[in-house]
Amino acid sequence: MEKHHYTQEINITDALMARINELVSHYPADKKKSALLPVLHEVQDAHDNWLSIELQNKVAEILELKPIEVYEVVTFYTMFNQRPVGKYMLEFCQTSPCCQRGVEDLMDYTCQKLNVGIAQPTTDGLFEVRGVECLGACGYAPMLQLGDYYHEHLTKEKIDQLIDDCKAGNITFYDK
Repeated sequence: MEKHHYTQEINITDALMARINELVSHYPADKKKSALLPVLHEVQDAHDNWLSIELQNKVAEILELKPIEVYEVVTFYTMFNQRPVGKYMLEFCQTSPCCQRGVEDLMDYTCQKLNVGIAQPTTDGLFEVRGVECLGACGYAPMLQLGDYYHEHLTKEKIDQLIDDCKAGNITFYDK
């Protein structure tokens, strides 16, 4: 499988740098690495929800870390994206309770509806379907997360409505 190197414009604005400095201020001066997770979230949010190698290098520079220290975190946690992703990331819980309630069929249905495979953005860049580990809402299975929000007791009809709402721009998916 061929590896693709994705590039992106790095835009560390004054506002973003102020937010990074505020996050770093919560930790002892000699422990900047402690701010790595929240800083990566802020930087990813400000860069179309993904982190290129160059952007990871910039975070390392800002936090005075070795680049490998940032790469290790970005490659370990699935909430950090290493390539461009769909604007609306439909993250379906794939653990036992959701599987027992039919999440795999709903994922297949969603992929067919959007004409994509798992972890493949739609051609318009609006959607991406992913399977993730437990989201901690087992009593509401099957469910998915879209940004900061859970969508529970899923059915094909609920997925149709969610997709329609996203396309129409009638959905909130982040608290910010």
